[in-house]
Amino acid sequence: MQGIETVSLAGKKIILGVTGGIAAYKAAELCRLLVKAGADVRVAMTAAAQQFVTPLTCQALSGKPVLTSLWEAASGDGMEHIHLSRDADLILVAPASADFLAKLAHGRADDLLTALCLARACGLAVAPAMNREMWAAAPTRRNLEQLQADGVSVLGPAAGEQACGETGLGRMLEPADVLAALPGLLGRGPLAGKRVLVTAGPTFEAIDPVRGLTNRSSGKMGYAVAQAAAEAGADVCLVSGPTCLATPAGVRRIDVHSAAEMRDAVLRELPSDIFIAVAAVADYRVEAAASRKIKKSAAGLTLSLVPNPDILAEVAARPDAPFCVGFAAETERLAEHAEAKRLKKKLPLLVGNLAQDTLGQDSAELVLFDEQGRHPLPRADKLAQARHLITHLATLLN
Repeated sequence: MQGIETVSLAGKKIILGVTGGIAAYKAAELCRLLVKAGADVRVAMTAAAQQFVTPLTCQALSGKPVLTSLWEAASGDGMEHIHLSRDADLILVAPASADFLAKLAHGRADDLLTALCLARACGLAVAPAMNREMWAAAPTRRNLEQLQADGVSVLGPAAGEQACGETGLGRMLEPADVLAALPGLLGRGPLAGKRVLVTAGPTFEAIDPVRGLTNRSSGKMGYAVAQAAAEAGADVCLVSGPTCLATPAGVRRIDVHSAAEMRDAVLRELPSDIFIAVAAVADYRVEAAASRKIKKSAAGLTLSLVPNPDILAEVAARPDAPFCVGFAAETERLAEHAEAKRLKKKLPLLVGNLAQDTLGQDSAELVLFDEQGRHPLPRADKLAQARHLITHLATLLN
């Protein structure tokens, strides 16, 4: 993970928005870290946020008066919600409550912070924080999809124990993790100027028009890697098999179904600087898929399978090969199988995990394999793991 002492936001003007919720206490630490990293910070708090953290706390940490009302008179013309974002580099709302995200998605502007976000002339990022059921609720998912479609960067949330006593997704990212994501949003990330190609999700190999062979992959890890690469400043193209996931902010997405379609899409997008093959590509396909539905019968059914192309091996073997990163989902002897795969395909970096501990889950325990050896990453949510991976990758690349 990129240490907070190495993050530089020198001269960047950031408006830190704080909304109501117990996670508002993290905003104080985030404000401190932003100032320590060299940022010029103005804090804007909603009325609900002031029930958890006092404006005086944020004023002491930022060194500037805290904005709390739409009717601020500092400029003399009552237009603070217009003026403040005109010379800002980023508005960062952390924590962002479910209520605030709903207002933002629907263009509400009934307080200073929502008006600032609607009238902004700079980027906007939010770090959600809420109960796990609120996070999973259909209205929240719709609001997030709309915000991401509008170009809003969503940082987190993390999984873990919540203030209500429940456990799951919805915790605000730790302040250091939020800080680590900002340089990429501001064009100062470790992959700034790099073209990154990511594959994600399963592939679907048709047996007949209604049946097929596939893998148990949700696509969550690949989408997290694409988001982390974009946060690191890269120009990211995501080639995705069938998933129900929203496209990460700032990422260009190409949808495919079969392994052959994924291979063709990847080759069309080359050359790139980095290729990260996260997708669970089916190893085999039916030799001759039926053009009509195969009718069920009491007799057995035999399928003739042929190997699918090895997309990662093909890309890694090119004369103009990018920096290639592979993934190995194993069920046993992880270190042995993962390192063998890395050496066979001549990869500078490979990510290994035990499939039974990761598939379909929101968190993962990973091990990075490179020429220097093994680098275990303790269990964490997949976006946090993706950020660790991108930081390690950038170190090797540079």
